[in-house]
Amino acid sequence: MAKEWLRQTRQTAWEAYLKQIDVDGSYRLARKMEHYRTNEVLGYRTAGSQAERLTGEMLAREMEEMGLSQVTRDPFTLDGWDFNHARLSFVDRDGQKYVCQLGGYQTEFDTNGRHEYEIVYVGRGAAEDYQGLDVRGKLVLAEINQRDEWWINFPAYQAHLKGATALIAVQDSGYAQVDSAALNTQDFCGPKEAPAFCMSRADANRMIRALGITKGTGGKVWFSAKSTIMPKTTSFNVTGCIPGEDPEQIVLMSAHYDSYFHGFQDDNAAVALMLGIARALVKSGYKPRKTLMFCALAAEEWGVIDSRYDWSTGAYNQIFRVHPEWAGKVVADLNLELPAFSHDTRHKVRSVYEYKTFLEEFIRNVPERECYPGGVGVICPVQTWSDDFSFSIGGVPSMVNEFGDGSFMETHYHSQFDTTDAYDEDVYRFHHEFYGLLMMAFDSTSVAPLDFFPLLSALHSTINMKRLPSELAEKLQNACERAGQAARLAAEEVWRLESLCARYPRREDQRSRQLHDRAREMTAALLKAFRFAQDSFTRLTWHDSACFPHQIPQYNLDRLEGAWEALEKGWRTEALSLLAEVDNNCYVLDFDQEVCRYFTDAVLRQPADRLMWGAGRIVGWQDLSRVIRSLKDKKDRTPGAFAGEKKALEQARQDQQQLLERLAEQETQNLLKLAQMLDEARG
Repeated sequence: MAKEWLRQTRQTAWEAYLKQIDVDGSYRLARKMEHYRTNEVLGYRTAGSQAERLTGEMLAREMEEMGLSQVTRDPFTLDGWDFNHARLSFVDRDGQKYVCQLGGYQTEFDTNGRHEYEIVYVGRGAAEDYQGLDVRGKLVLAEINQRDEWWINFPAYQAHLKGATALIAVQDSGYAQVDSAALNTQDFCGPKEAPAFCMSRADANRMIRALGITKGTGGKVWFSAKSTIMPKTTSFNVTGCIPGEDPEQIVLMSAHYDSYFHGFQDDNAAVALMLGIARALVKSGYKPRKTLMFCALAAEEWGVIDSRYDWSTGAYNQIFRVHPEWAGKVVADLNLELPAFSHDTRHKVRSVYEYKTFLEEFIRNVPERECYPGGVGVICPVQTWSDDFSFSIGGVPSMVNEFGDGSFMETHYHSQFDTTDAYDEDVYRFHHEFYGLLMMAFDSTSVAPLDFFPLLSALHSTINMKRLPSELAEKLQNACERAGQAARLAAEEVWRLESLCARYPRREDQRSRQLHDRAREMTAALLKAFRFAQDSFTRLTWHDSACFPHQIPQYNLDRLEGAWEALEKGWRTEALSLLAEVDNNCYVLDFDQEVCRYFTDAVLRQPADRLMWGAGRIVGWQDLSRVIRSLKDKKDRTPGAFAGEKKALEQARQDQQQLLERLAEQETQNLLKLAQMLDEARG
């Protein structure tokens, strides 16, 4: 009877919430955010800029006006960027003048007015493209593909070391493919002293034709730019809440309010969606059990000079430095990104493993919508390209509406074409409905519905036991089984306790109070176990993908052994291709050793406070630069010519095998510790 009462109560609250959704109001707020910009022509609302601060103040007023409580502006220190303008002009052979608007990257550069430069076309901007060229004091034009080849920081720093004044990058496939006039900006991940700007394909082609330049040649242009880095400045995250019965338990919703270009999808629409959900909850009269927190985050796109992990700065600061006490209180973070475009025929929630079970159950109770004919699914784990990763490793179980699928990332993302032209009202309404109801579903739980079995199942399925000594493999297998059994029993206890709390929801007697106190205790214990699991089992590849610790040396061993076998057969090209996939050795093929070493040291030899969410997540580095450079220079390509390289690869294989075994030992101990924590949570 109590369970039916709870179901009907939730259904009534859901219906009241759905009636108050105002998608048009959210759309108008998203458009209003465009008024604050750093670059008057192109937009940009950059980390630490006045435009970002003004937007934050406006969002705080919106929160107050809609009735949110305890609206605060949480300050934090970051490196800021103000991109005022970048304009390049040239004259064709007929005397026709062209003026091009350029996008910017987070570097320091000020021409102090318009000046004449020579611009040299250097192809892809790799080291070999500079052979025989003197680019000192000149601009260089390079074609890059950041999705499939390398990030902007490598050709930019290569140009800097060659003495170039600045790099002008043109997208050659990869990003911003919606139109030849599209510009593209990403986080820079490099030193501010290596200036870089972006130019559209259409403008670059027009300039190349007008000046009659080819690879290795140049022409005269005029350039004016002002891009300012502001070390150790201040920005703030804006929070407001709907107080619940229990102020010590929180359901969080987040979205970031800095942007590149107009930023309609990324992330104006998401911030407006978040506040649209908050407004509908307030207007519906919803009385939450937990405190519902809404957080507009600054500095997602950038925020730290010369760090490999220079994005998600606002979120990292919020959970690690401003409000570390949220870990243990926030039962879930629903992060929002690019929510007014479908991205795919199937909507996906990208989540930590521990909420996969709960989300799949929730999805079964949500009506399907025509804008997603493939339905809704869950994918794991969260990845580094949005703020939910920082919250998760900080101890807050998080999720995000998946936005990495489909064409938008290759076409509109981080370009001036991220405007209302890509707006889909039906999809936007779906996000209002789905994530508002999901917030209410988390709020209705008595115990945080964390289920560790999907995490442990995924970890176990990725281990190649055949690569381990038999005794270690047996220990690891037993630890997996022990932790899996503890996870199953803990999940059963969660649902048992949740069912009991549903029978006694009002806390009117001692039995009810004891049950709800026990639910809070178990939630705290599960959140502690979640934080431990994040610390123990979440690592990063050199390309920023989240993975389990053992996956990195396993992957490297496959490549090293494949490369050795290729050299045994005299297949030099195949061996080089495989070696390039080990850690960050792909860059050795195309850039000077000084460039590769600089960005490797930026990960291995930086203090943790500058590495932020990447600190301690890289498990090792296998330096194959000598082998790769030797193979590139080999004239004799018969099998017998590669004896030295094969010996070096055998040593690298031993290094990776030792790393794998060390990590497997650590995982074994951590699995047993997690099992103990889950047993203790179960009571």
